[in-house]
Amino acid sequence: MISRRENLLRVFRHEMPEWIPVTGHCDPYNQPHRAGMDPDLAKKLENVHWSDESTVQLSRYMGLDIADWYSPPVTIKSGPKVREEIKTEGEDTITLWHTPAGTLRQIVRQPVGGVEYTVEHFIKSADDLAPMAAYYENLIIEPDQSRLPELERRRALIGDDGIIMASMAGTPLSELIRKHAGVETTTYLTVDVPDMLKTLFAVMTRRQIESHSLAASIAGVDAIVGVDDTSTTTQSPAMFEEYCVDYTNRMADAVHAQGKLYIHHSCGLIKDLVWLYRQTRMDAVHALQIPPLGNITIREAKQALGDRIVIYATLNQMFGSLENWPAVCQSIREMFEGAAPGNNFLLVIGADPNVNMTTTMRFWNEVQKYQRMYSTNR
Repeated sequence: MISRRENLLRVFRHEMPEWIPVTGHCDPYNQPHRAGMDPDLAKKLENVHWSDESTVQLSRYMGLDIADWYSPPVTIKSGPKVREEIKTEGEDTITLWHTPAGTLRQIVRQPVGGVEYTVEHFIKSADDLAPMAAYYENLIIEPDQSRLPELERRRALIGDDGIIMASMAGTPLSELIRKHAGVETTTYLTVDVPDMLKTLFAVMTRRQIESHSLAASIAGVDAIVGVDDTSTTTQSPAMFEEYCVDYTNRMADAVHAQGKLYIHHSCGLIKDLVWLYRQTRMDAVHALQIPPLGNITIREAKQALGDRIVIYATLNQMFGSLENWPAVCQSIREMFEGAAPGNNFLLVIGADPNVNMTTTMRFWNEVQKYQRMYSTNR
């Protein structure tokens, strides 16, 4: 039998795997309930942090394939022409970026016992676009040699059980929506000052090609994931076509030049976007969600994306009601049926803090029934 790693890579080469890979995922937001958890596993998951070993430990315990999210040893920081100022006022953290083109301000609020959220974005109007361009223009992007041993340890820990996916920034449009400006302001900017926005995006794209290429060049990294969170709840197909298709192709080309995969993380409502994805050179759509969380079935996605782009779908049945177990089982089976013959399809189980390990393993046992059946169903 081939290794889990080789079987997983077969999917990205559009070859027939011996079984359809199912990977695990664990992060501070997605981790299993501790009730009834094996003590050894509970100890390993005692403190879950971003890009730590939790995904590897959970995946190995459950007998899943491993596709580990990892922060690559790349440093991205403000250059000497940009002065960063951070101060705290009560629950608010105020960040100022003093650039050659002006000052940007962001306010993030962290309520006691609550989840932090952005009160004021860096970009509030067209006047902030030039300072943001200056910020990106002056970024320092360089390898972090001190973290290379850490990456080597992670690679050794995973061994032949899987791959390492380096998480990086998404498209400039998504970066504005998610981080710098918010949905409303970004949308107005696309209408009011599209040329100014394109000028900023050109700078961001050029710098991201540098950072993504550097991350892809590092030994041990198998794929770059552009964390885009694309969804028609935040952007229209016209916006993606205008601002993201060419960017995605340029980024994919840069990553492919390093011999690595380029994966687009897109976990929202994307039924009206997949036809645009097909026009790009991305290797896979990560975290594709079926109804009711998403709005596209595996059959529909396969037809829209064609044979070149891998469907990396989420088993989001875990995040819904599991009381109607026959319906859950039928939904799982339909995903595999829609993916047959299985040469461009894999799945991820994201841990749910509302679901204990007993139920999680019951769910996983159901999934296993179809891994080999539909990898050979032609």
